[in-house]
Amino acid sequence: MSQPKTTTATLSLLLAMLLWASSFVALKIAFTGYHPMQVIFGRMLIASLCFLPFLPSFFRIKWRIQDLRYLLLMAVFEPCLYFIFEARALVNTSASQAGMITAMLPLLVAVTAWAVLKERINRLTLIGFMIAIFGAIVLSLAAEATISSPNPLLGNLYELAAMVCATGYTICLKHLSGRYTPLFLTAVQAFIGSIFFAFFLFSPEVGLPDQWISGPGLAVIYLGTFITLGAYGLYNFGVSRLPANQAAAFINLIPVFSVILGSVLLSERLNTWQWIAVAMVFFGVFLSRYGGKKLES
Repeated sequence: MSQPKTTTATLSLLLAMLLWASSFVALKIAFTGYHPMQVIFGRMLIASLCFLPFLPSFFRIKWRIQDLRYLLLMAVFEPCLYFIFEARALVNTSASQAGMITAMLPLLVAVTAWAVLKERINRLTLIGFMIAIFGAIVLSLAAEATISSPNPLLGNLYELAAMVCATGYTICLKHLSGRYTPLFLTAVQAFIGSIFFAFFLFSPEVGLPDQWISGPGLAVIYLGTFITLGAYGLYNFGVSRLPANQAAAFINLIPVFSVILGSVLLSERLNTWQWIAVAMVFFGVFLSRYGGKKLES
């Protein structure tokens, strides 16, 4: 793989991680004004509307009938099941702690990619994964419970379930990325997600929003454009250019970014141990990336 393509993929993944980290803060804000299922449907609908100008080009894509099950399975994993679990997670735990749990995803993806896609994993990559995950655990243990996280243990378990779904999504995505563009795959997620979450609006517990609330409403728009459209598009591009286990290594940056954004936007404070943990996560991601390059050479 040429250096320019690798650099572009790396920068795309870094920006995707920063955007995803901000989504935890945006979701907490959106949930203060709207039901979680209203929020998820809103972001899916907004993203789908953004993709409408690209529909003519999508119809020209020569897709294979045997890929239909992978496209459906990809969307079922994420956004459908993933966002159900993540919505429940953020009702019970803080944005920072939910972001920290995402550090478990790279190891899940690496092991699954080894088993399903036959991608090799060398020792240096695994060591980097372990350091990053340990750093995320320290980051989580050093965090204090807040009023916004009434049941952090349950919320973190829901977020872990979301990471299992994200693993299945990444494997399906890697299988499809050789034949379909990142833009098309992201659009499939948005359209199927809109249809899936629309059914929740018929529930008496959910229903349609009856008013516009500025802060939460703007957060939903941000989630639909910058996150569902932007972050997923960037991540899908990165996965199409790098092995699945290397692309997933960047997920370890989400807990770091989420804690930093929580500190800036939600007035959360980092203690000494948390800053040490942040450094460990960054070092682990660097080591994993270096290990991947050694493997390719």
